[in-house]
Amino acid sequence: MGITRAGFVHDAVVEWDADACQTIRENRGHYSDHGESFDLFEGDARTYNYDVHRGKIDVVSGGPPCQPFSMGGKHGGYMDERDMFPVAIESVRRVKPKAFIFENVKGLLRESFASYFEYVTLQLAYPDLPIKKNESQAEHLSRLERIHSSSKRKPTYKILFRLLNAADYGVPQKRERVFIVGIRSDLGIEWSFPDPTHSEDDLLIAKYVTGSYWDKHGIPKTHRPAPPQRLQSRISKLAARLPLEPLMPWQTVRDSISDLPDPQSKQATKFHNHVFNGGARAYPGHTGSPLDEPAKTLKAGVHGVPGGENMLAYPDGTVRYFTVREAARIQTFPDSYRFHGSWSETMRQLGNAVPVRLAEAVSRSVANVLEEAAATATTVQH
Repeated sequence: MGITRAGFVHDAVVEWDADACQTIRENRGHYSDHGESFDLFEGDARTYNYDVHRGKIDVVSGGPPCQPFSMGGKHGGYMDERDMFPVAIESVRRVKPKAFIFENVKGLLRESFASYFEYVTLQLAYPDLPIKKNESQAEHLSRLERIHSSSKRKPTYKILFRLLNAADYGVPQKRERVFIVGIRSDLGIEWSFPDPTHSEDDLLIAKYVTGSYWDKHGIPKTHRPAPPQRLQSRISKLAARLPLEPLMPWQTVRDSISDLPDPQSKQATKFHNHVFNGGARAYPGHTGSPLDEPAKTLKAGVHGVPGGENMLAYPDGTVRYFTVREAARIQTFPDSYRFHGSWSETMRQLGNAVPVRLAEAVSRSVANVLEEAAATATTVQH
């Protein structure tokens, strides 16, 4: 959806989860601003025919399953059968897009996965040099390293990767994810990741220096919390440096959901998926997301949804689960977007999703340089 908002039109979507596919079907209008229809392939990405798109696609994008590299998972990496990076690489090899955008969890950058991450990025840089018959992964990596270090062969794709925090791009959630972006070398394009638009420093100033955050939400001075002891020195230094760079404050849970009715009220029925789900409780390590901070990272979970990340923590210490609609807002989906499935299944879909606003920011930066390159090429031809 973020890629659609950046101006791209989908030709195909590949997804094997039945509930997720039904959610996509029910929201087709959100994936096409101009009414175009796209092919939704419900099945294993390893069996999809990528060759039909060869040379016709600007961008291949996706999120290879993150569980093999997740901090909370089994840490299986490339030994995990859910590792779909080989399929991501194969899709680039066969489609030959102008660019690609892949997203994964922060854990992918751990030292224990360093060799495999290098292997992934080198394969993406040289997708036309696949592993040979009877060649091991270690041998293939060594061959790619020798080719890359020799400078005798130009990589097919220029690769950049960066760990981005969604909160820095206006998402009301502290969500760190690795983005791997490749742009075809023959296009001669210069590209860099988009600059942040929001900052934690600006939120601290709005809350504890100017008070504009509390003013915006109508919180009287008698109900405003004092600055946390651990942040007082930092806040004093920020106040002395005003004005800062022109960034906006991090968005908080309150910013995101304050205009939604109580999920137990009759008014809640006016919003899709805004249904109360009881039974939330806090315990060590599962304390929920504070109302006046960006939410903790919404997670899908290996054995169901972890309540600590998917709970709202009120200033008085009480907690409750986020409704699906609230979680959708935290992932920056519009209220008109409907989710299919039970609460736990829907929250799993949301936990696996890329925040719309973050995907749009990265995708738009890629779209801009592709458009500039196309315009330059047209001018030269004329």
